[in-house]
Amino acid sequence: MQPDHPLVLATHSGSFHLDDALAYAVLRMALGLREDGRDHRLLRTRDEARLGEADIVWDVGAVHAPERERFDHHQRGAPVREDGVPYSAAGLVWRKYGEAAVRSALGPEAAELAPAIAALVDREMIRRVDALDNGVGEPGDALCLSGLVEDFNPVWDSPALGDAAAEDAAFREASGLAEAVLRRRVATLRAQMMAEAVVAAAGARSADPRILELDRKMPWQEAVFARGLPVLFAVYPVPNGNWMVDAMPPEPGSFAQRHPLPAEWAGLRDAALAAASGVGDAVFVHAKRFVGAARSRDGALLLARRAIGAA
Repeated sequence: MQPDHPLVLATHSGSFHLDDALAYAVLRMALGLREDGRDHRLLRTRDEARLGEADIVWDVGAVHAPERERFDHHQRGAPVREDGVPYSAAGLVWRKYGEAAVRSALGPEAAELAPAIAALVDREMIRRVDALDNGVGEPGDALCLSGLVEDFNPVWDSPALGDAAAEDAAFREASGLAEAVLRRRVATLRAQMMAEAVVAAAGARSADPRILELDRKMPWQEAVFARGLPVLFAVYPVPNGNWMVDAMPPEPGSFAQRHPLPAEWAGLRDAALAAASGVGDAVFVHAKRFVGAARSRDGALLLARRAIGAA
C-alpha cells in the first residue's frame, strides 16, 4: 500500500481494549510506522463518513473486507476460527499482517523464521485475545495484559475523560505496551527456535546421549522434548565461571526430574560435596536435587556421569 498521502489508520473512539490496541501495534510493525504517529495519522472515530476516508479501519465499521483493509468483527456473519472461536479485530489484522509484523521484528538475519513464529504467536497469544474479547475465553485477573491495557483508559472522574486528544494519547500508550509484549514474545520464540538447532547438534555429537553439553546457557529443555532426546542432564557454563548440571524434567512444566542428582549430595556444598561425590571442584547441589555445579567443565561432566552411575 503506497498512497499519495500519509496513511490514515482508523479505529473507534471512546474506551479501548486489548484487541484494538494490539491491532494498531501489529499494523505499525508490519507497515514500518513510528509509534509516535509522526509518519501516519491515527483516527479514532465512529463517524462513518470519516471512517470511509481512512486507508485501514479495524474494530469499527461493521465490515470485514481485508481486500479493502476493513477489519471489524461486530457484524453478523463475522469470521470465526476453524475451532469456532470468533475473531477479534486483533485476530483479523493478524491474519493479514501478522507474518509481516513478525518479519519486521526479527530483522533480515532471522526472517526465514517469520512464518513459523507468526503461527505460534497466533496460536498462543492472538487466539487468546480473540477469545477474551468475544467473551469465550477464561477471564483474566487485573494484571493480565488485557487488564493492563484497559487501565490506560481515563478513569470515570478524570478530566481526560471525553477529551479526544487525551484519550488518543492514552490509546497510543496502551498500544505501545502491547507492542512491547509482542516484540518480546517474538524474540523469545526466535531464541527458542535457534536454541533447538544448537541443542540438536549438541545431542548428535555427544559421547553419551544422556548428557547434553552446551557451550552457553540457553533454553534447552523445550528442544529436548521436541526432538525426543534421551537427555538426563545438561551441562553448560555460566558467567560466574561455574559449570551447571541441570536435571531434565520428565514432562514440560514438571518440577520433577527424569533422574535427580543423588540424594546423598542434596544440599551439600564445596568440601562436603567434593567428599560425597568424589568430584574435587564440586560447588553445590540443590536440596531438591534438580541442579548442581562444579568449577570446571570436567568437574560438571563428572558430576553428571556419577549421578547416572549412582542409579
